[in-house]
Amino acid sequence: MKEATNRHLENLINRHPELRSVSNAIKQAVEAICECHSRRGKILVCGNGGSAADSGHIAGELMKNFCLHRQVPDDDKARLLKIDGGDELAKSLQPGMPVIALCDQSVLSTAIINDTDPAMIYAQQVYVYGRPGDIMLGISTSGNAVNVSNALKVAKAFGLVTIGMTGTKPSKMNALCDVLINAPASETYLIQEYHLPIYHTICLMVEHEAFG
Repeated sequence: MKEATNRHLENLINRHPELRSVSNAIKQAVEAICECHSRRGKILVCGNGGSAADSGHIAGELMKNFCLHRQVPDDDKARLLKIDGGDELAKSLQPGMPVIALCDQSVLSTAIINDTDPAMIYAQQVYVYGRPGDIMLGISTSGNAVNVSNALKVAKAFGLVTIGMTGTKPSKMNALCDVLINAPASETYLIQEYHLPIYHTICLMVEHEAFG
């Protein structure tokens, strides 16, 4: 990894020394996401409640610039300049990673809940969206959310790389994730308080690796 990339992890541990326990898992998650991006894959993210909000937050950080200025590559700029108004588009657009927060598909989710099984709201999307080598990131403070576990199971079955964010308690997610980030807490609100700086650091590291 680049020196600037590793500095973000060092800064996280300086602010939260107790997160040293998950530093290797964070590196593994960053490497997996960057490898997925290099293959032009996508990232699927899901969770419930506060973790659903975190899913959208992660998508927002990766789909556009986070802390770095991202410029459209020259090849893309040349294409844009061929169309009317292309100069302004080339100045405004930013490279990013294709991230889908599965919790944001409200119309589809209500259809699945009504027509099939509420526990399938994420699994159905993974089955349709997912391709081998894509990333499935599941967030669950308990690690036992059925809809998140179902999504991870489908992801495993179809060759996606599975990443989980949870707390310290043993859970169903333990056996379903290629990379598991266990925030050092057992109460929901404390786990969520750790999840934010963890995924912010992941997004910072990914941004420096992919766009720095």
